[in-house]
Amino acid sequence: MTAQPSELQLPAVKILIVDDDRAICEYMQTLLERDGYAVKTMSDPTTIEEEVKSGGYHLIILDLMMPKMDGIEALKKIRKIDSDVAVVIFTGYPNLETAVASMKLDAVDYIKKPFNVDEFREVLDRGDTIRTLRKEKDLPLKQMSRRTNLSVSLLSQIERAESSASISSLYKIATALESRIQDLFGEY
Repeated sequence: MTAQPSELQLPAVKILIVDDDRAICEYMQTLLERDGYAVKTMSDPTTIEEEVKSGGYHLIILDLMMPKMDGIEALKKIRKIDSDVAVVIFTGYPNLETAVASMKLDAVDYIKKPFNVDEFREVLDRGDTIRTLRKEKDLPLKQMSRRTNLSVSLLSQIERAESSASISSLYKIATALESRIQDLFGEY
């Protein structure tokens, strides 16, 4: 049976998981593929540059503590290649220094392991949350753009999870929506 045009689905969001723990990679891959994402895993961060150049990823989930190269160093390499890809740092050893370093490199989130699956899904759904809040306020993208001083294109990419939002962009979006930044991170 061939799909009718109205039944055609958008291409799956492509996610790269980088963690030296293969069990975590397999668990995350199973979880995310069940949710309809296209997932690839890597356990060696030293080859991340080539993978990012050729992969066309929308989101990279990056472990912080890995042998050979830590997550911050890997994130620096990613940013030299792709300044727009959304990156989520996850770690079993959270601390203020690495959280700040991650955010300075425009990581969209910093998650402690072990993580709650529903909370993790909320991170992935953030674009939907922004779009929902904007529509509840009956704000067209053009008006949001004027209020935030962000381009319509960038706002659209953030809503579709094609581009990560910096903390300052999230602040501008939250202000324009008369919301708190926390409201953009899942259920509200």
